[in-house]
Amino acid sequence: MKQNPILTEKEDHDNPLGMLTNLFDVAMVFAVALMVALVTHYNMSEIFSKDDYTIVKNPGACNMEIIMKEGDQIKKYTPSENESISSGSKGRRVGSAYQLENGEIIYIPE
Repeated sequence: MKQNPILTEKEDHDNPLGMLTNLFDVAMVFAVALMVALVTHYNMSEIFSKDDYTIVKNPGACNMEIIMKEGDQIKKYTPSENESISSGSKGRRVGSAYQLENGEIIYIPE
């Protein structure tokens, strides 16, 4: 038996949850647009480049973090007095480095 196409269209229009079928697509478009807006607002476009880079968050503070991208790997280093269990590394501030106008770097130990 062949179904009448008019009845199936009417059944589709009567379905109250029919509008929710595209809700996932709308949420995905919103999430991608939000990520693009955040990346452009915080000028973080270098994260998506193929170049290596190093970012220092809160330089000189006790909660300083160093984020390094080398190739496809991203490494995060947090200097601290105590050994970090997760990374197995420890470090402390040992001095300051200054770069002069001619490009020369001077290291001053503490």
